[in-house]
Amino acid sequence: MLSRRLVLAGAAVAVAFGFGFANPHAVRAAGPLKVGILIPGSKSDKGWMESGYDGLVAAEKKYGDKIKVQMIENINYADMDQALTNLASANELVIGVGGQTQASVYKIAKRFPKVKFSIVGGNEGESLPNVAGYDVKQAEIAFAAGAAAAMLSKNGAVSYVGGLEIPSIVNAGKEFGNGAKYVNANIKYFENYTGDFDDVAKSKEATLAAIAQGADVHYHILNLGLRGMEQAAKDKGTHIIGSYTDRCGSDPLYVAYSITGVGFQVQYAIDQAVSGEWKPGYKEFGLKMGPQASDMVICGGTPEQKAKLEEIKKDILSGKIKVLKG
Repeated sequence: MLSRRLVLAGAAVAVAFGFGFANPHAVRAAGPLKVGILIPGSKSDKGWMESGYDGLVAAEKKYGDKIKVQMIENINYADMDQALTNLASANELVIGVGGQTQASVYKIAKRFPKVKFSIVGGNEGESLPNVAGYDVKQAEIAFAAGAAAAMLSKNGAVSYVGGLEIPSIVNAGKEFGNGAKYVNANIKYFENYTGDFDDVAKSKEATLAAIAQGADVHYHILNLGLRGMEQAAKDKGTHIIGSYTDRCGSDPLYVAYSITGVGFQVQYAIDQAVSGEWKPGYKEFGLKMGPQASDMVICGGTPEQKAKLEEIKKDILSGKIKVLKG
């Protein structure tokens, strides 16, 4: 069963400091694999965090009592180091769901050389023998999402709202716009950043501003802030392209979904640790890892739309269409 709540304040946690890195790949003792997972946002955000949680649930279903999971969710950035310290003190594999965990993971991993750490949404960073970074390649599939938005827009105008204005989020926004222009060179594109993945009011305001300029299809990289986009789109009769998981048919507000396999990467980390094949280092996922890792789906899309998206994905993979990193 998941340990869903963990008090960060209170008793001190023992931290192991070594003089060198122990081998994190040594043969482990018998018994269930102990997995700690940090989901910094809400596991029911209809976005990145929920996708990661879904992957965890799938892994629990697959492995049963072969794994034992401890989860911490919904924490402040200031508490991230402590949360990861708590998880590393009691587990063999620690997973940080989101690039925002990366700096803390690298910091804490040095204190726990025998623990394996996987970052879902990590990018190329410091090389440590007990840290793996999995790059979802959001910019890659954002290009396809932009193309889908242009196909679906009736007004010839689309928008994007991102949370933190950091390279991976900005690059995804740029490629969403590039994808839209690839399909319709004359399309209007509006891009905004709220500075917070979870701020509902700011994402609603940003979406309403784009709607006022004609945007009728919206894309995002938000967590709970998505609620604001939903409110704006519902009030004004526009539509959203969802992120991370295919949920076609669950809500008429959503006309398409980009699949950015956050949950797939969580499962991958656990699969690798259970099988003894876990490896440190940077690993790219994206389209080349298949539709579970990255895909684009228009809900009820026409054969022509589906064919165009397949062509675009193939051209991205071949390098004919070049996209930014992130």
